[in-house]
Amino acid sequence: MRLSDFDFELPAELIAQHPGATRSASRLMHVRRDGLADLRFDALPELLEPGELLVFNDTRVLRARLRGAKATGGRIEALIERVSGEREALAQLRASKPPRPGARLAFGSAQATVTGRDGEFWQLRFDEPVLAVLERDGELPLPPYIAHAPDAEDERRYQTVYAREPGSVAAPTAGLHFDEPLLARLRERGVGFAFVTLHVGAGTFQPVRVDDLSQHRMHAERYTVPVETARAIAAARAAGQRVVAVGTTSLRTLESAASGDGHVRDGSGETRLFVTPGYRFRAVDRLITNFHLPKSTLLMLVSAFAGVERIRAAYAHAIAERYRFFSYGDAMLLEREQPAAPARSAGRSPGRGDGR
Repeated sequence: MRLSDFDFELPAELIAQHPGATRSASRLMHVRRDGLADLRFDALPELLEPGELLVFNDTRVLRARLRGAKATGGRIEALIERVSGEREALAQLRASKPPRPGARLAFGSAQATVTGRDGEFWQLRFDEPVLAVLERDGELPLPPYIAHAPDAEDERRYQTVYAREPGSVAAPTAGLHFDEPLLARLRERGVGFAFVTLHVGAGTFQPVRVDDLSQHRMHAERYTVPVETARAIAAARAAGQRVVAVGTTSLRTLESAASGDGHVRDGSGETRLFVTPGYRFRAVDRLITNFHLPKSTLLMLVSAFAGVERIRAAYAHAIAERYRFFSYGDAMLLEREQPAAPARSAGRSPGRGDGR
């Protein structure tokens, strides 16, 4: 398939600029194999069976945008892509003239030195711990389609209620719909919880620049699957229960850590997994996700998961029914089009992290 196969016309007014009043009161479209249902997100407990396993991404969004100046006085803006050491980071830089290695940069009260380049990113070494700099001098990196500067509401709502591992420059937005009352109802229902960590990089906002999708190369993202999560997935599989990924980041983590027969391995690694129609899913049975951008890799992923024509119909319905799109928008519960991969008895093996 080609990039043009994943284009659609979206009225600008359907791009949500602010979160709804209540997290779990957003709309939820249940995309079944036999049709669509328009619901509220807080109906989710009734759509899941006792024993099903929800897998959440517990990454925490960094205040990753820094504004400052070069020693020459020119303005510069940094978007931290990855904290690579206590005082080291990779960053995208915007400046009238790119800095040279050795250049000194000032971001508020923080100082950093440009130490080199790594592809499209600049290597920075700060004079103090990076996470402390970001917390004090950084700002929340809202997506480019949100037109306002981040405010106190964004600081609270552009973060899941279960976020705990700092490292992302974008929220795993399917998780933004969960609040504590809904989580309590899911527990009472007998739904299981497990957590992975995938730190979302700035590359998530980069457009696909080739029409031939086989030529696109995904950006690398770090992930971790804890031992207890791998065991919970193996137990759910052994009991014949479904694994439900909360968001495309959770899905990409589980699929990256899965062997050919569907066994999810614990461990850490990097993934460049690019999911397009024809991909054989091994680890995930159902997917909770938001509505994605035209021509985006995430739209390709959900089309692979639920079926191209089914997603086209769901998006047309969402536009006609005035659903809210993108990070602060509404959600979908997708049923997988393909049959599940055969389960294997649990056994521990290290995470490979090669994205295949």
